Amino acid sequence: MTVTVEDVSVRVGGRDLVHRVSLEVAEGEMLALAGPNGAGKSTLLRTLYRARRPTGGRVLLDGEDVWRMPARRLARRLAAVLQESGGDFELSVYDVVAMGRTPHKRAFDGDDATDRAIVADALERLDLAGLAYAPFDRLSGGEKQRALIARALAQRPATMVLDEPTNHLDLRHQLDALNLVRGLGVTAVVALHDLNMAAAFCDRVCVMDAGRVVALGTPADVLTPALLAEVYRVDAEVAIHPETGVPQVSLRTGGSRLTN
Repeated sequence: MTVTVEDVSVRVGGRDLVHRVSLEVAEGEMLALAGPNGAGKSTLLRTLYRARRPTGGRVLLDGEDVWRMPARRLARRLAAVLQESGGDFELSVYDVVAMGRTPHKRAFDGDDATDRAIVADALERLDLAGLAYAPFDRLSGGEKQRALIARALAQRPATMVLDEPTNHLDLRHQLDALNLVRGLGVTAVVALHDLNMAAAFCDRVCVMDAGRVVALGTPADVLTPALLAEVYRVDAEVAIHPETGVPQVSLRTGGSRLTN
């Protein structure tokens, strides 16, 4: 499923949070949204999953305006994983993940064998099977994040929108989560602060600053010392990993180098 952003702007309180952004994400492609705090990444993502209506432009899924689609049909096609948990649910982890099946059922339908199998698979893939009946509100931040990714996985969408999905996760679960999304073969738009993760897992990187797209292309084309100096105001070195061929960003700090 393709995602098309056509000349999208979001203006709030007389300020442009997103200004005339256009891009297209091909079916099965994984696109990273990068940029400093306040660049407009989260606001742009909100227009994709209909949490924020654009003041200009359109967002299309396979050519259809998401704001004209019935909510249930959109939820069957697109799942969102947000930075915030949406509050502390008085539910078990299993119940939270099972919420991902809601778009596929009629009102008041219970879980059938297919639903239970899909939820169990999502829990297993996010390393949560042992916490299935733990209270969600007693989980650590990283465990909650994994449960929310599992909920999106249980939704079985063709498109995923993820806003900093590796927040709160330890290094192993960061890798697991991004490997999982990559391996699903879905169309994915992922906001990431970690540029090395973006380079390793995403086909292209879209760098935003002050609500505008300043660079869009492959990690090797986009992640250059000049761009990092311009957008992030940092002195950085970019080297190609000799085994993977993936760009790696290292920051120079007081004469030393710190890998991003």
